[in-house]
Amino acid sequence: MNIKWNSTVRHTLMIMFSIVMVYPLIWWVGASLKSNAELGSPGIFPSVPKWSNYTDGWHAIPGRTFTDFYLNTFGLEAMVLIATLFSTTLVAFGFARLDFPLKNLWFSILMMTLMMPSQVLIIPQYAMFHQLGWVNTYLPFVVPHLVASGAGGSFFVFLLIQFIRGIPKDLDESAKIDGCSWFGIFWRVVLPLTQPAIVTIMIFCFLWNWDDFLGHLLYLNSVDKYTVGLALRMINDAQSAQEWGQLLAMSLVSILPATIVFTFLQRYFVEGIATTGIKG
Repeated sequence: MNIKWNSTVRHTLMIMFSIVMVYPLIWWVGASLKSNAELGSPGIFPSVPKWSNYTDGWHAIPGRTFTDFYLNTFGLEAMVLIATLFSTTLVAFGFARLDFPLKNLWFSILMMTLMMPSQVLIIPQYAMFHQLGWVNTYLPFVVPHLVASGAGGSFFVFLLIQFIRGIPKDLDESAKIDGCSWFGIFWRVVLPLTQPAIVTIMIFCFLWNWDDFLGHLLYLNSVDKYTVGLALRMINDAQSAQEWGQLLAMSLVSILPATIVFTFLQRYFVEGIATTGIKG
């Protein structure tokens, strides 16, 4: 009887807590269907849903639609993901499997960069990219990731190092006997086994770059290169009378890609976090 009672209390508390956590999202959905006059009403959902907030919001910026901004954002995300995976996997394999001069020193420097706030690098990075003529291009977002120094680069390398160290070195020796070079071992043996960690990195990289409003605001000046985050800011400037329903509708649509990515890949995400650092 006590076990059933404890289970009932526990599940009741969990349901109440879940409702509290989900309520802002439910209010957000309801507010995106309201007119300006109804936003102050006490009800969550409007009496007559204003679905035109989504269609009008999609075309709220003169001469552009959110289709253009989504294409820009997905294109940038693809380039950043490819650059991140290319650099972090190679660097992590080198630290985890190869011996080279000053290896421990370089690894210590890598760990130190994890503790460095990204805000302290904003001004020197902007000055450098401005001198290189990279402002108003996507190069400031892509090139740093090619050398594993972009947002989260050090963390991704560290995550992969710990994962690769959990792969038995006997597999490397077997591959060497079969005539594999170090790159062959990396490409044919280690890389396929790091799939959970790689998916984890892809999720983190996608989410962090999708939410990187400050970086996009600093380096992108032309509307034809704007991402979704900058387009949301433009809605405030594009209309003399602010339609909050349209802004809420577009902001709700803007989180869908990140939500979908995490929902479908969360199994790999949990597996990658859970198995990282387990020694083989």
